[in-house]
Amino acid sequence: MAKLSLFVRRRRRVRTALKSRAGGKPRLSVHRTGKHIYAQVIDDGAGKTLAAASTLGGKASGANVDAAKQVGSDIAAAAKKAGVTTVVFDRGGFLFHGRVKALADAAREGGLEF
Repeated sequence: MAKLSLFVRRRRRVRTALKSRAGGKPRLSVHRTGKHIYAQVIDDGAGKTLAAASTLGGKASGANVDAAKQVGSDIAAAAKKAGVTTVVFDRGGFLFHGRVKALADAAREGGLEF
């Protein structure tokens, strides 16, 4: 087995801890790149994506904090439309600051509880 990168190890550690605490709640998964930020609300039990938002085709563009805030409010609205109010936050292997924190705060303001 090949040695895993530190990022992949951190992502697995975060996700494993989440699964033990989730209690059947959907997971709000965040992924960021140098150009975009993506968010999905995923039901792991059914293996389905319930809601998604990103800077790709949405109202926001770019990879800055303002775009992350817009994606956070978009994902909160999409999740509410899908009937989801409570989620667990999956930051992946990313640190909880900057764009990831801005997305999380905007999703909380939009009505998601986590």
